[in-house]
Amino acid sequence: MKSYTEYLTFNTNKRREYINITSQVAEALAKSGIKEGLVLVSAMHLTAGVYINDNEAGLIRDIDEMLERLAPFRADYHHQRTGEDNGDAHLKNMLVGHQVLIPVTKGKLDFGPWQQVFYAEFDGRRPKRVVIKIIGE
Repeated sequence: MKSYTEYLTFNTNKRREYINITSQVAEALAKSGIKEGLVLVSAMHLTAGVYINDNEAGLIRDIDEMLERLAPFRADYHHQRTGEDNGDAHLKNMLVGHQVLIPVTKGKLDFGPWQQVFYAEFDGRRPKRVVIKIIGE
């Protein structure tokens, strides 16, 4: 079995952004030379996430609005007593999740017809990383 690791770095302009990273994940898979296996894509920060869904602007807006309803940006989170202002971002991370696992078949990401990989930033405007770990043969 082989393994391959690659890191992506994001420094978003806004506090919340959703970035389609499917092409970067596919490029990492191509570099790995792995034909059968698994790709793990994981946000390396507690205020960001990774998810799989459709790349449709209305859906992305719906996701953002849902997360803001469930974990709104506000000043009264207990976490913010430490001097931070990102209590909502930690909760949004828990709702979205921080990683996804994608099967690899015949050297390709084995997705359904509309599936794409997204990096979700909830406390942006500073550098953050995502790790892509590929294992297989």
